[in-house]
Amino acid sequence: MASPSKDICTLCKEDNVTSVAVTWCTECEVFLCVECEKHHKRSRVSKDHKRSRVSKDHKTISAENYQELPSFIKGTINLCKVHDRKFELYCSFHACACCVHCTTDKHQSCQTMKPLSDILKQFKSSAAVPLLEKNLKDLKENVDEIVEYLRNRLSSNSKQKTEAIQNIRSMRKSIDDYLNQLEQQLLKDLEIEHSKLKSEMETLLHEVDKRGKQIRKLQNEFSNMTKYATELQTYVGLKEIEKITSQEGNYIEDLKRGSDLHERNLHVKTSPALASILHNVKSFGEITVDTRPCNVQANAERKDQAQYLVPVPTIDQIKPSFSNKLNVPIGRTLRIEWEVALVDIYKKSQVDRNFMFPKVCCSGVSSDGQVLVISMPNEKKVIVMNLLDESKQKSEGIYVNHISLVNGNIYGSNFFNKTVKCYTLSGELLWTFKHENIDKPSGIALDKHGFIYVACRISNKIVVFSPDGKSCRTILNREDGMKAPQSIAIDIKSETIVSSSREDLDPLLFKL
Repeated sequence: MASPSKDICTLCKEDNVTSVAVTWCTECEVFLCVECEKHHKRSRVSKDHKRSRVSKDHKTISAENYQELPSFIKGTINLCKVHDRKFELYCSFHACACCVHCTTDKHQSCQTMKPLSDILKQFKSSAAVPLLEKNLKDLKENVDEIVEYLRNRLSSNSKQKTEAIQNIRSMRKSIDDYLNQLEQQLLKDLEIEHSKLKSEMETLLHEVDKRGKQIRKLQNEFSNMTKYATELQTYVGLKEIEKITSQEGNYIEDLKRGSDLHERNLHVKTSPALASILHNVKSFGEITVDTRPCNVQANAERKDQAQYLVPVPTIDQIKPSFSNKLNVPIGRTLRIEWEVALVDIYKKSQVDRNFMFPKVCCSGVSSDGQVLVISMPNEKKVIVMNLLDESKQKSEGIYVNHISLVNGNIYGSNFFNKTVKCYTLSGELLWTFKHENIDKPSGIALDKHGFIYVACRISNKIVVFSPDGKSCRTILNREDGMKAPQSIAIDIKSETIVSSSREDLDPLLFKL
């Protein structure tokens, strides 16, 4: 009996004989043993009348090679599932193989029926096979490159984690060292003050104790004098003792009236800044993940295949098209005043929360849902507010008018010096961009690819420049409806630009 892992000859099995198959006939779609293969190579009538009757020209492959075929290939048969007849024709209109009975069934009106054998011969000799082979090769190279890229990213992320741990521990050590230094200085100051108090108290104690010994000695002398001295001696002694007693009494009175006996207590008052750490510092830091497009390029050259695995448009491909014009009711325009309100425009301008700020000029506001930033160009600073605990801090030296907060960085435009700058939340300047196309910049916004859009009020245009600052171009102008554009916003999900102007209160919408 054959091993269960071996294929059984189909023809022998029909005769209830178990023989190990050695070949597979691609025409008859049967396994053949050694003996059946010999007969199969001769012209003969097949046992199955549905199959071709001449088998000497049939192509066969070894049973082992057949098992190496994909499952979807092995599941493909040469028979029509509807009529159980061999495929002989090909319908070009429906792009499918047919049997002779199909022509009178579903393909009566099809005028593009051709012999299937001709189509298969043409297909094997066509460019489709090498093209598909090349596409598979390119796809494998792309996958291999992505795998390598992802492995490198895993390695980079591990290194970043190690560096982050080192930075955290380094910061902790720096804080510990600095606090230890402050602690030692405070303990030193405490020791100095205590030593000073101790010295003064010991000096005074020594003086008082010395006088106490003299008084006790005087008491003994007074007792002996009254017992043994003559009357004259007693008289003289009383005068002397009275004099000394008077002096000591005056000393005691002066001591009580003076400040030497004042109670002096040692206290330590820690710095309010240290106490504020316990209340204001809610975390040691935060972990952020910035996302950047990968630079892995696809190798396939087919027109319908993307050039990049993560498609990022070039600046020349950014061509917004007009979408709509919003009608804003009179009196409902939103302005930045002394009181800054977080407004959800998708909930009919329902006010979520109000925050009071000092009465200074606010020209721009932006938020990422966790942090709120407000530009105050007159004071050359930005207020950064944590929306979770409503704590505020001032980033000094940031001189921008309009502002946008993206991925933890502050992007701002300066109307007067015609620049766009990028800062960290702590106020560190990362870069400055200046270009002849950017004239009197006002509103500023970023899209999901990092391109920066600026509304130029005086020149009536919207300008976009690349994240690397190497290219810049005008994408919307007065012909597109830009009339002194004041503000600009981008909805990343719908890829829509919203721009409002000082001349027209109704914002314009453009699709990217």
